[in-house]
Amino acid sequence: MGESEVLLIKLQDLSQFLASGNLDDNLTKQSAMAAKLVDAETCSIMLIDDGEGEHLRMSVCASFGPLSPAAWTASIGKGEGIAGNVLATGRSLLVEDILHSQFAHLARRVDDPRRSLMSSPISIEAKIIGIVNVCGAQSKHTFSQVDLHMLEVIAMFIGKSIQVNQLQNILNSRFTQLALMQNLKEEVDGSIATAYQNPDQVARILAKSLFKEMTKAGFGSGQIIHAASEIITQLNNNLKRHSVRVIRHDEGAKPHKPH
Repeated sequence: MGESEVLLIKLQDLSQFLASGNLDDNLTKQSAMAAKLVDAETCSIMLIDDGEGEHLRMSVCASFGPLSPAAWTASIGKGEGIAGNVLATGRSLLVEDILHSQFAHLARRVDDPRRSLMSSPISIEAKIIGIVNVCGAQSKHTFSQVDLHMLEVIAMFIGKSIQVNQLQNILNSRFTQLALMQNLKEEVDGSIATAYQNPDQVARILAKSLFKEMTKAGFGSGQIIHAASEIITQLNNNLKRHSVRVIRHDEGAKPHKPH
């Protein structure tokens, strides 16, 4: 198969990144497609889920290939490790051999000759919302600049996919529409077209709107606390599903030598 045919197949695969559906499921599929497109053993997608400004933190929300349980529970901030370095600089990173880099102290599986890895920021409207990481080049020991450029294109498509998903959810949710419209009456310069670009802001608006609506409907503090507890319960259930997915990854992964 010629290079042009391979490129055409990869372009066709990229089009699947914009598929609609559940965000968690989409990201899981995208991590698998990303690994395939750059011929990597492992791919993880991290999204910012806490903090503001210089104190942003992110964690893994989807992966393909062997990934340790510790990686799933880790919270990474700016400058912390490889992904944290990319978050801080805003630039993609190619490490040809981690043992001969500034990240040597983070090396795992040092006996594995495939010690190359790449990370690229995921952005929406020039704002970084996460990082995509790949490691374990399958057909060669080292990723190339061509591979890095491909990962950057993949990161762009992941960002667009998340953006589309968020906008669809806002447009499909009557409660979200009403909450945003109410908020926009108070902030004249806002618009639904830009609100979805900041999911943290939308989350705060929804929380405030839910509190106001429950209070106006006559619910007492106990009922409001119960509603908040139910949200936390649903979140815990979702995290448990992720944990089961991690266990399945571990059971299906081949054994590796200790670091």
